[in-house]
Amino acid sequence: MNRRLTLRHPALLVAATALLLPLPGAAGAQGADDILAFVDENGGRFATLADSIWEMAEVGYMEYESSELLQATLAEHGFRIEAGVAGIPTAFVAEYGSGGPVIGILAEFDALPGINQSRSAQRDPIEGKIAGHACGHHLFGTGSTAAALAVKEWLDASGTPGRIRLYGTPAEEGGAGKVYMVREGLFDDVDTVLHWHASDRNNASHQTSLANKSAKFRFYGQSAHAAGAPWRGRSALDGVEAMNDMVNMLREHVTPDARIHYVITSGGSAPNVIPDFAEVFYYVRHPDPVEVQAMFDRVVNAAEGAAMGTGTTLEYEIIHGIFAVLPNEPLSRAMDASLREVGGVEYTAEERAFAQAIQASFDGDVPAIESAGRIQDFEFYRSGGSTDVADVSWNVPTAGLRTATWVPGTSSHSWQAVAAGGTTIGHKGMLVAAKTIALTARTLFLEPEIMTRARAEFDERRGPNFVYTPLLGDRDPPLDYRASVVGGGN
Repeated sequence: MNRRLTLRHPALLVAATALLLPLPGAAGAQGADDILAFVDENGGRFATLADSIWEMAEVGYMEYESSELLQATLAEHGFRIEAGVAGIPTAFVAEYGSGGPVIGILAEFDALPGINQSRSAQRDPIEGKIAGHACGHHLFGTGSTAAALAVKEWLDASGTPGRIRLYGTPAEEGGAGKVYMVREGLFDDVDTVLHWHASDRNNASHQTSLANKSAKFRFYGQSAHAAGAPWRGRSALDGVEAMNDMVNMLREHVTPDARIHYVITSGGSAPNVIPDFAEVFYYVRHPDPVEVQAMFDRVVNAAEGAAMGTGTTLEYEIIHGIFAVLPNEPLSRAMDASLREVGGVEYTAEERAFAQAIQASFDGDVPAIESAGRIQDFEFYRSGGSTDVADVSWNVPTAGLRTATWVPGTSSHSWQAVAAGGTTIGHKGMLVAAKTIALTARTLFLEPEIMTRARAEFDERRGPNFVYTPLLGDRDPPLDYRASVVGGGN
């Protein structure tokens, strides 16, 4: 169904109206150069859209305005929109074209809680702001939308049959939004999926990641006066701390590739009150999802033992579970070729000064600023992080890239990433990604034999007996998993 959306706030509506003027530049476009020109000519509009999402910085499953802005942009240009898919209000699917093949593009737009920063090159938190785009998903969602619009214009101009489908995927940061969309069957008829991510470098190598499972462990005890009658109390915080102690001892007995980390999300309110509720949020990671599940079971055992030893009771809620990315070399090589055609990011003198100021905040050696203009060698590597793109990649042949939206040497999930992502440095890297994805989609439409090879490798890597079973089980999307960040929950 093709529909126009009504945004919740007038300021956003004004911004969206400005963005949704007819896009010039692609009428009659037939080739790669026209796709590149289309993105360049509309780069200012895409930058404005990305900046709007940067300002809003909405956390997982609560990205209402961000999702609506992207949907409105796509709907204005003829995409058919299905909103609220997979039981998630902010998830959507936008499609243009007819027939086959079907090429999907992923778009993220959630921010990270607990970190924010202005566009300054010096540390400058914004008072009262609860989250920031420290992983660049405002650029991710907008850049993917730009790519989808560029491909749409090319399909129209060239008369090429096929469909381009953009997936609006919420809550990548610990919410596993894509897993629910996969589980709902929304990728079942897709031939290939393309994606990208913000970074401090340009790289389209085939890569994998770490599988990941998370849960919130909640301990319940008995409150009492901590000095007047402590024997009457049973500390829920003791349960959390005992669990953490045992899990930290467990680290000696897991393989070197394992990662376990946690944060205490609730530990009581006053030292003189024995807390009757405490909560700790755990992530367990490993390259092998089978090993992730085995380690997670041991973490649960530690929690149960802690509850028994402290006289508290325990419940836990699985928040998310995701696979490791399944690499695909044929698709990645096509993406790498497109990236090399586009090229990297070149800084102006003003951008270079900003980058030097950012790098001054780093410890140790830093990469050369000029590395933002280079394309990294094509090679296989494993990322130390995790992403719900992985579950898509086990159901559809998938390839991605990273572009230099941040100053070289910048870590994701940092204030430096937030700052650069809101500047022209972030915009330039985003447009590199948009061009690369659009060119790759064009190549796949014109050379379907690449998708045939990609499918053959995909089938071989999965194996003949593979059956996809989500690590998060059959739970509903945790729409309130960030509730405590915005003032709700425990």
